[in-house]
Amino acid sequence: MAESPGTVAVPETIEEEHTGVGDGLEARVIVYNCNCHTYQQVIALFCEAIPGMTPAKAFELAWRIDHEGSATVYQGEWKTAEGIAKYLAGGGLRVALQ
Repeated sequence: MAESPGTVAVPETIEEEHTGVGDGLEARVIVYNCNCHTYQQVIALFCEAIPGMTPAKAFELAWRIDHEGSATVYQGEWKTAEGIAKYLAGGGLRVALQ
């Protein structure tokens, strides 16, 4: 999740997997490590996109993504999860919606 001087961050492809149909179903937003964003960028995106997110929790999730390869950053209503996934993907993060 760190950038080297002179490195340009390139957005990754969005990966979406749907496990059901209809509104209100339980969904998870998973973010994968891409080594193209700083912790500060990831924390800012999480705090902007995820309801109730705090900088401390966002740092914990960013650390987990950096060290473990991925983390579930939101679990809840399908429609909300879709919006979060689109926002984070728009910020260049590698995201899956399950």
